[in-house]
Amino acid sequence: MHVTRPLRTTAPAALLTAAALLALSACGTSEADSTGANGSGSGSGKTVEVRIPDPGNSGVLALGKKDGSLDKALGKVGAKVKWTGSAGPFAPAAQAMNADQLDIATGSITSGITSLAQRPGFRFFTAVDPDAAGEGILVRDGSGIESVTDLVGKKVAVNQGGTGEYLLLKALAKAKIPAEKVERVYLRPDQTAAVLNAGQVDAWAVWATYAVAEIGGGKAHFVADGAAIGSDNYSLNAVRTGFAEQHPEVVRALYDYLHEASAREKKDPAAYLNVFTDVGPTAVTGKAKEVQTGFTAQGGTVDPIGPEDIARFEAVAAFYAEQKVTKEKVDVAAHLLDVEKLT
Repeated sequence: MHVTRPLRTTAPAALLTAAALLALSACGTSEADSTGANGSGSGSGKTVEVRIPDPGNSGVLALGKKDGSLDKALGKVGAKVKWTGSAGPFAPAAQAMNADQLDIATGSITSGITSLAQRPGFRFFTAVDPDAAGEGILVRDGSGIESVTDLVGKKVAVNQGGTGEYLLLKALAKAKIPAEKVERVYLRPDQTAAVLNAGQVDAWAVWATYAVAEIGGGKAHFVADGAAIGSDNYSLNAVRTGFAEQHPEVVRALYDYLHEASAREKKDPAAYLNVFTDVGPTAVTGKAKEVQTGFTAQGGTVDPIGPEDIARFEAVAAFYAEQKVTKEKVDVAAHLLDVEKLT
């Protein structure tokens, strides 16, 4: 079993929506690949549009959208953002990239591996270290579940092939519990809170995006977090292969912006919450706000992918093959870009 390596001292844990960024769609030789995302080739003097999922109400991209700083940064290389759709799971974003409907997306290495096992038209070019504090196995207060061992015979909600399934399998493997001793219930993460709170599942393997509200509401806690599990679940940014080939300078400018902004967010997490509104369903308030800012302060920054990261990516791919989540080990290294070499 893979032993988790120490986290990079230059990059802490998870950025969540702040790192929810880069993935450009489609592969092959489509017209978009040969002419650029907005139908104009490099050097044409026309503005290149970068299609990115709308970031919602929190994070680096949300603030960059509101204050115009992201477009200002991209404008220096002749590009601007075209916000499209909304940020969400990586699997549909990967499909949108392959269909030339999206240029930027974010996801975990776990969901990335299952998408790479299909027909990938994208490359990963940044990494945010695994979230030691903000992901884990969530249980309801008073459930009687006090350790991973107590999950034997229980039902645990996971998102299939993604972070949730990985966290559960990794936790069970570390505790030397056969995976078949725990029932996996495949659910969409945006549908799971109600199921957990109704007692229809006993636990939920989940990440901060969804855990914050439950923990902040005083209803649940992690029985094991990412650190206890030994998670190698990086957050990654991906770029459509054709876009990266045509506009490497835009990809590099986007990386530079995200890297610098994520460092600022880590120092002042509250400034990146409730960017557009502090009321309603997208607002983070009360105890949940404290939980979120705490996770972000312990979290990571958007950094280049280094050799130590690749080794851990490959360990996750090997684990997924061993657990039969994928049919065979996915070659992650073949789908990475060295963003520092892009100009």
